[in-house]
Amino acid sequence: MKIEIDESSGFCFGVTTAINKAEEQLAEGACLYCLGDIVHNGIECNRLRRLGLITIDHEEMQRLHNAKVLLRAHGEPPETYALARENEIEIVDATCPVVLQLQRRVRKEWQKINETQAQIVIFGKRGHAEVLGLVGQTEGHAIVVENIEDVKTKLDFNKDIVLFSQTTKSLVEFRAIIDYIQTHISGTASFRSYDTICRQVANRMPNISSFAKRHDLVLFVAGRKSSNGHVLYEECCRINPCTKLIEGPEQIKKEWLEGVETIGICGATSTPKWLMEECQKKIETLCMSHSSCSSSVM
Repeated sequence: MKIEIDESSGFCFGVTTAINKAEEQLAEGACLYCLGDIVHNGIECNRLRRLGLITIDHEEMQRLHNAKVLLRAHGEPPETYALARENEIEIVDATCPVVLQLQRRVRKEWQKINETQAQIVIFGKRGHAEVLGLVGQTEGHAIVVENIEDVKTKLDFNKDIVLFSQTTKSLVEFRAIIDYIQTHISGTASFRSYDTICRQVANRMPNISSFAKRHDLVLFVAGRKSSNGHVLYEECCRINPCTKLIEGPEQIKKEWLEGVETIGICGATSTPKWLMEECQKKIETLCMSHSSCSSSVM
């Protein structure tokens, strides 16, 4: 049996930077809080918790004073920074540079159109941390759409529309939304769209397709909360129906391996490489008594 770990899977730049900043602070002995899960992967969050990282929510942050709080890669709305100043909280800002740039663009558009009644629209997952940060740039006025149905029911096509996207959304879906708006917007209204999808994430789609195609079984390793993980997992399933979504090695079942010659292990931008390697070791243990396993990192 051949086992291959996809080299393009694993933490993106933004997540790597956030985790490195957390580890640096903790190594110095700092009492460090993190506003929300630092990454949408429970196993990695537990590892950092053992190192001393304390995860809090926004309500708990309101009660903090003279503390140090890390802001994760997803970014935060302006009111979080205002609260930090008020409560004398030191911010360790690990917001992804791609997200920061997007926040600035949304805020700039909001300031420009504030008096024109134009609609700022965010293609993204409602309630997602990044999306909340983006909506916050517009004082809560941005319209969040998750799909074409939302576009049909939530937008006024007689008014100007400015469209952005959460950085980890599907490029194909984003373009479909653009096409729909262009087709249906009134001749008296204007439409502008900004492709703000992170290419480090978007480029994983063709890579993951190619990877899934060449294996009998694909194990997609991701946390259940990972938005990016769901997009990539669905693509794996489309290419290879023999794809299993797992959070860690303990979920791998021995019967999945029967009759399988090649196994591919891949994951989301929130999946640590070490966790995929643990899954590889688990497979090798399960198949050791029946056949030899060879492994490679491609």
